[in-house]
Amino acid sequence: MNLHNRTIRAAIFDMDGTMFDTERLRMQALQKASHEICGKSMDKEVLMRSLGLSAVASEALAKKTYGKDYPYKSIRSRADELELEQVRKDGVPVKDGLFEVLTRLKKAGVLLAVATSSRRQIAEAYLIQADILELFDSITCGDDVQRGKPNPDIFLKASKELNCSPETCIVVEDSENGLLAASRAGALPIWVKDIKEPKPEIKKLAWLTYKCMSDLAKDLIPFTPKFPVPKISDAFPNKINHLKVGIHGFGAIGGGYLAQIFSYWDGYTRPSEIICSTLNSTTREIVNTFGKYNVHYGSSGQDQTIDHVRVIDGNDEQAMINMYTECVMVGLSLPEAAIRGQAPILAKGLLERNRQNGRPLTILVILNKVNGGQFVRDCVYDALVKLADRHTADQILQKTDFCETVVNRMAAQTSEDLQIKQLYIGLQDLESGMITDQLKKAPLNSPRPEPVISISKLLKTASSVAQELSNLKITLFDCEPFMPLYAGKGSPWVEQLCQVTCIDPIAEMQQLKNKLSNGTHAMIAWYSSLLGYSTIGQGMGDQRVLSLVQRVMQQEIKPVMLQEYSDLSEYIDHFISGFISRCQKSFQDPCTRVGRDPLRKLQGDERIFGTIHMAQTHHIPTPLLESGAALGLLYAVSDCNPQDEESQFLRKLYLQTGDVRSLLTFNGSFKGKEYQCLDPEKDSTLISRVSEQFHKLMQKLPAQQVS
Repeated sequence: MNLHNRTIRAAIFDMDGTMFDTERLRMQALQKASHEICGKSMDKEVLMRSLGLSAVASEALAKKTYGKDYPYKSIRSRADELELEQVRKDGVPVKDGLFEVLTRLKKAGVLLAVATSSRRQIAEAYLIQADILELFDSITCGDDVQRGKPNPDIFLKASKELNCSPETCIVVEDSENGLLAASRAGALPIWVKDIKEPKPEIKKLAWLTYKCMSDLAKDLIPFTPKFPVPKISDAFPNKINHLKVGIHGFGAIGGGYLAQIFSYWDGYTRPSEIICSTLNSTTREIVNTFGKYNVHYGSSGQDQTIDHVRVIDGNDEQAMINMYTECVMVGLSLPEAAIRGQAPILAKGLLERNRQNGRPLTILVILNKVNGGQFVRDCVYDALVKLADRHTADQILQKTDFCETVVNRMAAQTSEDLQIKQLYIGLQDLESGMITDQLKKAPLNSPRPEPVISISKLLKTASSVAQELSNLKITLFDCEPFMPLYAGKGSPWVEQLCQVTCIDPIAEMQQLKNKLSNGTHAMIAWYSSLLGYSTIGQGMGDQRVLSLVQRVMQQEIKPVMLQEYSDLSEYIDHFISGFISRCQKSFQDPCTRVGRDPLRKLQGDERIFGTIHMAQTHHIPTPLLESGAALGLLYAVSDCNPQDEESQFLRKLYLQTGDVRSLLTFNGSFKGKEYQCLDPEKDSTLISRVSEQFHKLMQKLPAQQVS
């Protein structure tokens, strides 16, 4: 590995204070042990001077301070017991960023070693507890060398065991004595701050210095490869980092896509917790009961289990604020209509984050809208200035990255009824399965003449129960397996994510994807509904619908996109084929959902008409797109979706005027929103053509309820 122009073959880590936050724990244990045995605690000054020293050197210091009869060995032994008790109870306090550092170095081919002044019994127990023992190629402990730090012996021995010369080894240390030992060994010392700052002349010996382990992890990113976009069959990273991420909107894309992206993270480690918000109490209870859920990928027949997840109530203001305070990244996956209503809770979360820690935050905006990130930012700013002064609002938004995205995956959430049915069936299987039988056989009240056999039986019973529970799977989302998420550049967190491809400028990718698929998607829903189909997948099984989609994308939309976005030409065919394939399998996607809001979708600069106007500048004819616009109008006036307010508005307007032109040229407000469709003068020829298509479709398609 090349790190800052130096070839690194091995990395040697001190343990206490460097990898684990155990120096404080150790000092507390020594003080308590000393008080138990001698009736007096050790002074903090003596303990601070002992940092990084071997057991022999620490004993010499203690006897020099408290007299030659001071029972240091007994105190140290008792302190070991107290420390291990605490670790077994609460776990090893792992330094934030450690897992990221170790996994990046390991996967870059760097050999790893531990060189600690602690005894082997303690060192191995800690490494096992922290679940990192298997990452290390060598462990050298204080009882393996005669002379401890600041002598170089322990680092010389560690490098020798790895067949590496010291000058090709980095030594990660937190103590003054550790820096001295590493420097005297001829290695490259890296100092990571812990309790005690070294003297300036000793700190200068460090090749690199960091305020914390997380800073070292960030520094390694440019020198270690980014993982490729994973496959559905690839497992999530097995090492869990200290980070938390959030999903504001645990719907189809939030739970069926963002949670997967966060679970793969950077390929090296993954977050300790994914916090999601929803208003659906059934989904919330199911996920929180099991701590996991399944995503099904129908076209590949595969499933993924998303774990380390917790769902909060979207109406619980404090829980929502906490999510925005604790997480390094929050995926915002809400309908456009919900953004303004949710902006105040985002603003409150950002204000509290600024008050508590002031750390930057990335908000990954999943919104099917060009410049959606700016739209969310504006909404949040409006909410912020109602809660704080403009200076504070500006300051907060300077530290908040609203990262825009392009989603090319379709996802659907299983119905609440189906979720409950899965739960009941799973519980019935548990009742009639192994758990009941095993619990009946469990020797809980039987005599235990042979402890090992009895314990073994209990463990087998517990294992069987755990296995049965782990087999209980609740599928909440049905998705297609397209993996990459396209996002704008700028956020260091986003650029690390292995499932994210960063595009600059992202707005062009948004426009490309929208022009290729959004209008076409609506056309599929409108045409399918008019033919009597209820889902997108059913409609795409009709050759008339499929033919229209293939021809409009290849013959009209693609030529326009090649003219407008030549730099993104490599993505066009991929988007088209992927879109058609997904639609053909979208049997869970209702036409009413995709075809809703036809007034918005038929505005002059939106989706279909926006592409038609673009085609006109390149002299590309668009009869198929014009037919698609006519389908949208016919869908609205035919009462295909009585629950859709925009459809009902257009239907009422048509029944009043009897002229489809009044729909095409509508300019005004509806439900508090301004709509601007076609210009009666500039678009007169286009209006005539679409009107003609509308009347032809009325004659060709099955009789509709227009009156």
